[in-house]
Formats: sequence, structure tokens, C-alpha cells
Amino acid sequence: MKMKCPICGKGTLKKGKIKEEMFGVYLGEFPAEICNNCNESFTDEKTTQAITNLAKEKGIWGLGKKTKITKAGNSLAVRIPKDIVNFLKLKEGKEAYIHPEANKIIIEAES
Repeated sequence: MKMKCPICGKGTLKKGKIKEEMFGVYLGEFPAEICNNCNESFTDEKTTQAITNLAKEKGIWGLGKKTKITKAGNSLAVRIPKDIVNFLKLKEGKEAYIHPEANKIIIEAES
């Protein structure tokens, strides 16, 4: 029996492979059920755990953080958490390019 997609409710799920990436780090290809309508993918518990373990091994698990926007003179400032500073090898005084993208703020650190 074909399973309907729980997200769009229109498509059916078919076996396939997905390429998994987290914070710009490629983790590999994994088996998944993929909707033929909306392309949403679903992994089983074993596969999800394998992805989690790989992300932890690569030091990227938990890099996403909440932070407060604060006032700094006439501007606003955002503190960059230490884990992200270390991951990106940021240094004080290093230049970055900042720009809006939809409802996001993108900060691109120089290599």
C-alpha cells in the first residue's frame, strides 16, 4: 500500500536517497521515503540516528543557537556564540560581509 505524504497530503512516498548537509557540511547520502509531489523526505529512526552521530563526530551538532540583539551606539549588535566562532575560525578584527535575505541576516566571514 502506498503511503500518502503527511506534509502535502497529495503525493505518495517512494524509496530513494537524500543528500544530507548541515551548516554547509556534507554528511553523505541516506535512504529515505520521498514524496513525489512536494519532495519532502522522511528517514527512519536508525538513519536519523546515523545522521545525528555523523554531525556530532564532525562537531556541527548543536551549532544553531539563539542570541539577543543588543544596542551598540546608534547600531544594533549580535553576539556570535563561542561554538560558532570556533567552527568558523573567526578572529576579532576580521572582516565580514552582511546582507539581508528574506527574513534572514546573512553574515559571510572572509576565508
